Amino acid sequence: MIKTIADEKGITRSLDKLFLTQSAVSHQLRDIEERMGVKLFYRTKKQWILTEEGKILYDTATKVLSELDLANEKINDLRIGHSGEIRISTECYTSYHWLPAFMVKMKLLYPRLDVKIVMEATHKPLQKLLDNELDVGITSDPWDDKSIKYIELFKDEVMAVVPTGHRLTEKKYLTADDITNEVLIIHSYPLDTVTVYQHFLKPLQKQPGNIIAIPLTEVALEMVKAGMGIMTIPQWALKPFTASSALTLVRIGPKGLIRTHYAAIRHEDARKKYITDFIENLKEQLTK
Repeated sequence: MIKTIADEKGITRSLDKLFLTQSAVSHQLRDIEERMGVKLFYRTKKQWILTEEGKILYDTATKVLSELDLANEKINDLRIGHSGEIRISTECYTSYHWLPAFMVKMKLLYPRLDVKIVMEATHKPLQKLLDNELDVGITSDPWDDKSIKYIELFKDEVMAVVPTGHRLTEKKYLTADDITNEVLIIHSYPLDTVTVYQHFLKPLQKQPGNIIAIPLTEVALEMVKAGMGIMTIPQWALKPFTASSALTLVRIGPKGLIRTHYAAIRHEDARKKYITDFIENLKEQLTK
């Protein structure tokens, strides 16, 4: 009110902007001056001029109103999905290769959307989501937790990668015993986060014969070519690497080792449009 009266040089011209009657404005202004014990305006016939005390309130009002306008703009951007911060992680390092290209696309579509990859949350995206350290977790192992909402992204099949000419290449599919008799090359521990163990070997109470952890897919594939072991990986994860006749893919189990991947978010975030838009774009990217 003080800012409007000062800008309009008086009460009369400020009434239309304040949506108040002249008596209401006069009463409120008098009440403010009495409570503060100072005059805020010098009144003349032609205009009202701020006192030194009035100038202090005017400058403060200008800053506060500017901050409120900015806050409203940010809230509106969040509401319509134009801006926000999204912290994302997956449960597997091999899933990260598609993220850079997708982030470039999102930066073009939503320049004020800040997407951050939280590498340290790999293997435990759901726990980090519940701890409010993530906004989106990519997982194929959903928890039965009512505070998490899951949106299906895509399905894939985990295949065994073996050296061409290996005895296992003659099989239509691998059994648990086939894998336990081999050296299994994995990306990283713990073993419970490795799909072939978690969903194929463990339910049958089987263990790999030996395990080597190699975090770099390219190095792991070279080890498979050299006959140092076998590895399991979804077929799409091999796309960034040059196809080689030295490697053969073999199905795991008679029905295949099929996974469903989900985007996990907190239920309270399901109404945030920038998060749901992000997930819809991600789903489109991954199902091309």
